[in-house]
Amino acid sequence: MIDEFQEKIILNNSDYQDENIIKVEPLEHVRMRPGMYIGKLGDGSHADDGIYVLLKEVIDNAIDEYRMGAGKVVEIVLENERISVRDYGRGIPLGKMIDAVSEMNTGGKFDTKAFKKSVGMNGVGTKAVNALSAKFVVQSFRDGKTRRAEFECGKLIADSGITEDTKSLSGTLVEFSSDETLFENYHYKEEFILTMLRNYAYLNTGLTLIFNGEKIISKNGLLDLLNENLTSEPLYPIIHLKGEDIEIAFTHSDQYGEEYYSFVNGQHTTQGGTHQSAFREAVARTIKEFYNKNMEYSDIRNGMTAAIAINVEEPVFESQTKTKLGSRDISKDGVTVNKFISDFLKKELDNYLHRTLETANILQQKIQDSEKERKAIAGVTKQARERAKKANLHNKKLRDCRFHYNDSPSKDEKRNEMIENSCIFITEGDSASGSITKSRDVNTQAVFSLRGKPLNTYGLTKKIVYENEEFNLLQSALNIEDGIENLRYNKVIVATDADVDGMHIRLLLISFFLQFFPELIKKGHVHILQTPLFRVRNKKESIYCYSEEEKTNAMKKLGPNPEITRFKGLGEISPDEFKHFIGKNIRIDQVTLRKEDAVGDLLAFYMGKNTSERQEFIIENLVVEEDAA
Repeated sequence: MIDEFQEKIILNNSDYQDENIIKVEPLEHVRMRPGMYIGKLGDGSHADDGIYVLLKEVIDNAIDEYRMGAGKVVEIVLENERISVRDYGRGIPLGKMIDAVSEMNTGGKFDTKAFKKSVGMNGVGTKAVNALSAKFVVQSFRDGKTRRAEFECGKLIADSGITEDTKSLSGTLVEFSSDETLFENYHYKEEFILTMLRNYAYLNTGLTLIFNGEKIISKNGLLDLLNENLTSEPLYPIIHLKGEDIEIAFTHSDQYGEEYYSFVNGQHTTQGGTHQSAFREAVARTIKEFYNKNMEYSDIRNGMTAAIAINVEEPVFESQTKTKLGSRDISKDGVTVNKFISDFLKKELDNYLHRTLETANILQQKIQDSEKERKAIAGVTKQARERAKKANLHNKKLRDCRFHYNDSPSKDEKRNEMIENSCIFITEGDSASGSITKSRDVNTQAVFSLRGKPLNTYGLTKKIVYENEEFNLLQSALNIEDGIENLRYNKVIVATDADVDGMHIRLLLISFFLQFFPELIKKGHVHILQTPLFRVRNKKESIYCYSEEEKTNAMKKLGPNPEITRFKGLGEISPDEFKHFIGKNIRIDQVTLRKEDAVGDLLAFYMGKNTSERQEFIIENLVVEEDAA
């Protein structure tokens, strides 16, 4: 028996020998495993795609110079998908400039005397940009001298050496164009870049960012951020508090849920983390103690929109892309982040509420209103949770996947990639959900099936979320009842037919999210699946077309008399075909919400009484697809 077992081991080891152990140069490793360094690659159609991470890594270095008191202007130019970033800081030391942008674990960020409370701590960022760029140029200006180096895919191809330059101001210039063999058909969206730059401005008052000639400046920090991003009318003036290494701003509105913008050392931690959790806990506790009443934390935070920014030395993030602050962080002098934030709020917020009684009275009324509504639906809520708990054991509406967005990250790059790619398709009807279920990736793609058109929730209270079985089960599947910090799927994809009924279902679902879970949309998690309207084919090739224009081009390409099929519903597309539309080449449109898109006005227009304006909109937009049949 032992001999047989040993023989099997020998056979299994035959393809794993010394020659299979390969040493890879550090920058080659970045190119082989980019996900470990920048998250996903993408093509620029989403704000978290890799090309924006590369840009952020370069700008982070310029911002760190400003935070060290060197240089008040950063110039960013985008032209033909090529980026240049010029700061006027101290300039990279010339002798080590090439090492600083090409040798992993080399850089000034390891020296807290040279860089205090910076974002970049691991000496990786600019090297990753270099490795993943088809062309990368760095030039440093320092002490009347300069040096310029050029790279291709991380390999040095030119070095000017140190030369005299008494005319240029000190600082660093970085130019790069991402490698199209990695970022296929990529294209920058200026609105994503502008959002990124505005966040830098909010967190660095006094800094001027210039993007393609447009100046971006903030005088009031997080107060400006909230004013620019609020989509519901605040109930009281924004409370804005600043201290050493901490800044906080928040207000309440009549929207449901909670909404947070959190930052560490200027890094937008889109997934929150220790500091955000500490703020949620501390702000509720401080307010409760101020009123000295038996208040529920959930009532205190309901309708809150808040921003918090802290600076800490040597922050610990959960990934290289720094979207979530880890739990081991120390702010300074051995004080934990939790205590640092709690002590600040206990003093400053309590003082503010004592000084500003009008705001305190409005806030108390808001909390009482939330409490009243919560108690009114308490019985319904309890029953709904019990139903959802039982349904989750055998939920016929949900075909779950193996990996979820709220799973803990690990050192396994492939696993982290699947966590990041987790999504849920919300479909209508058995035929549509059947096609997706049979063709999906069971690791990352879940399916939730609606019975029919969901209820129009306009004008209803949150009680309907618990009374309506489908909404309650959807809320439970997404794990968003207590906020989106533990959201189970990164992308919530509405998958409906491309006809009038399908469009109506999209509006009903988006209205539901807007009214009760607006942060889900504001954080970019809600998408619309685009599916082909036509299949054009001959005996050799099939082309799937998403518009009349694409159909016309396909007909020209395939020659005379191709076979044309018009897909009227998702259920008409076979699972073998459908897998192409939800795989690598999936087309999804992100649902976005801007300041000018006031939630109340949007809901009233789309889902209120059938106004003549909306009828006109439907005629001009939704019926187009039906006419194309």
